Amino acid sequence: MRILVIGAGKMGSFFLDLLSFEHETAVYEKDPKRMRFTYNCQRFTQAEEIKEFRPDLVINAATLKYTIQAFEEVMEFLPKECIISDISSVKTGLKSFYATCGHPYVSTHPMFGPTFANLHQLSEENAIIIKEGDYMGRIFFKELYAKLGLNIYEYSFEEHDQTVAYSLSIPFVSTFVFSAVLKPLDAPGTTFKKHMSIAKGVLSEDDYLLQEILFNPYTSEQVSDIRTELKELLEIIDTKDAGRMKKYLLKIRKNIH
Repeated sequence: MRILVIGAGKMGSFFLDLLSFEHETAVYEKDPKRMRFTYNCQRFTQAEEIKEFRPDLVINAATLKYTIQAFEEVMEFLPKECIISDISSVKTGLKSFYATCGHPYVSTHPMFGPTFANLHQLSEENAIIIKEGDYMGRIFFKELYAKLGLNIYEYSFEEHDQTVAYSLSIPFVSTFVFSAVLKPLDAPGTTFKKHMSIAKGVLSEDDYLLQEILFNPYTSEQVSDIRTELKELLEIIDTKDAGRMKKYLLKIRKNIH
């Protein structure tokens, strides 16, 4: 199969490395410096170069803010039967775009961003494949993710957004609050240092990605739940109610088992 990857960032390079020995691959990246560490693939800096390559599949790994724009740049140079795909963690606007793009499509979300995941050991990581996509495209990614040992889930666009609101917005908001009240410590403990490491990783993400995750229509409800729990915990602390504290700890320990 001829596969074009758009974007030579961390995830784009990961997919190129993963696919280049079994498929004929190419990368489209307007910044030549970002392609220094791409091997065993053709390199394009101009969209017109894609026409001769005639890809069977496009994997759009451009930054979230430019996902749809990147599709629009290459669309006129793709064969009509070419399957287009994205790996975005936020699907805002993509369902509508795919409905009118004139190409078969498949949308997936490998839930192992390069910030924290070990890209060489992914057996404990997850991936979502959107059910509305092209059948053959879904089969391709299902087989690819299965080879990586990923746990695969098939959701609709709406179900995906609900899952992301829960799995990303809660830790992101918790990290924001931790960072907002942060004070320098000369001798931080182990727990503090672990939280600090997570905070640095989350806040190294693209601002637009963080914004879109929090602007997900299902996020507000999750953040409201955090506010409710903080209110209860603050009441327990203010009243120094040991019995209530014990019950609260029992409740939250059940949640993590």
